Amino acid sequence: MLDIKFVRENPDVVDKAIASRNGTWDRERFFELDADRRSLIAEVEALQAERNALSKQIGQLMREGRKDEAEAAKAKVAAGKDRIAELDAKRGEAEDALFDLVSRIPNIPDETVPFGKDDSENPEVRRWGTPREFDFEPKAHWDLGPELGMIDFDRGVKIAGSRFYVLGGMGARMERALINFMIDTHVSEGFKEWWPPVITNQATLFGTGQLPKFEEDLYHVSPDLYLIPTAEVMLTNLHRDEVLDGSKLPLWYCAFTPCFREEAGSAGRDTRGIIRVHEFDKVEMVKFAKPEDSMNQLELMVGEAELILQKLGLPYHVVTLCTGDIGFSARKCYDIEVWLPSYNNYKEISSCSNCWDFQARRANIRYKDPAEFKGTRLVHTLNGSGLAVGRTMAAIMENYQNADGTITVPEALVPYMGGVETIVPEV
Repeated sequence: MLDIKFVRENPDVVDKAIASRNGTWDRERFFELDADRRSLIAEVEALQAERNALSKQIGQLMREGRKDEAEAAKAKVAAGKDRIAELDAKRGEAEDALFDLVSRIPNIPDETVPFGKDDSENPEVRRWGTPREFDFEPKAHWDLGPELGMIDFDRGVKIAGSRFYVLGGMGARMERALINFMIDTHVSEGFKEWWPPVITNQATLFGTGQLPKFEEDLYHVSPDLYLIPTAEVMLTNLHRDEVLDGSKLPLWYCAFTPCFREEAGSAGRDTRGIIRVHEFDKVEMVKFAKPEDSMNQLELMVGEAELILQKLGLPYHVVTLCTGDIGFSARKCYDIEVWLPSYNNYKEISSCSNCWDFQARRANIRYKDPAEFKGTRLVHTLNGSGLAVGRTMAAIMENYQNADGTITVPEALVPYMGGVETIVPEV
């Protein structure tokens, strides 16, 4: 969430930032609500000053025996009290409306973020690995999965609905193996592992920016509870309404969770396979950093996600998200896209974002460091996939397939697969 004072003093900057994101905001309504709020505050303060002055006069009048004048002053104080209560209620309404309006304004892209209309204009930063050239006609994971008994789409639809699937045999084993491999890799690099709930509340979702703007993409469990769309929500809000010790920053956290998304705005996109589904597993990274260190921590986080792909030997490239594609809470974001032969293209497998103080302001996460400054400051929060497990499995299946229909298990994953080196069709 942006600072209301910043929005008030820099409306043209906000205009330009939102326009670069292909969005709009109600600038006129903002200033109307802000003026109402400030006017009400001024009126209340004037009435309070008058009340305080009258209260002092009442005592003096009583001591001087001027009872009638004292009673008149008391009546005026009472009337002023009622008026203050009325104005406070109106101020509360104006503040709530103003807060809601500002909470829907996206973060301002960093000056290093390239301008662009959509994902077609995301510039490539670097590539790793070379896409494999097959000497046979490669199959898509949505064909390989059923043939090898790894993925059952029909039964997933039968027991849950469209865009759900079931993993069986080596599919289930590889999913579990990838989760453990990813978590072990991140922990070995210095991340602290967490195991959070998968049900969360409105305050938590507000803190990371899912509410109120993206409510239609969330699964409701009850009026006030939701299934999480990502572990980022839980890891970031671990420190909601807390003051962190600056000497211990940065904090590096990771967690595996299933993720649930309605995908309300994705009709017709990636309908085949396990690329875009309603429930998927993901290992998430979250960092809390000092402002001067957060961009450095973003680069390190991207490297942590890349390390997983490098260990698995999967070709990928890194792109910088342009202004028209960057996420709501992000100040700057990199996507890592893995090579998928079925698309003959790269497909997103990780998104790493520096949210600056945007989420910290919403979630009230601050830090103190007496050696550097007095008081407290908002921390910077970062998040990134490390990685989306289903998409990683799809990439392994397609890139490591063999002409005889088998799949070679990447060397780094073999110990996690109980020594299985090749996946063959079930007998």
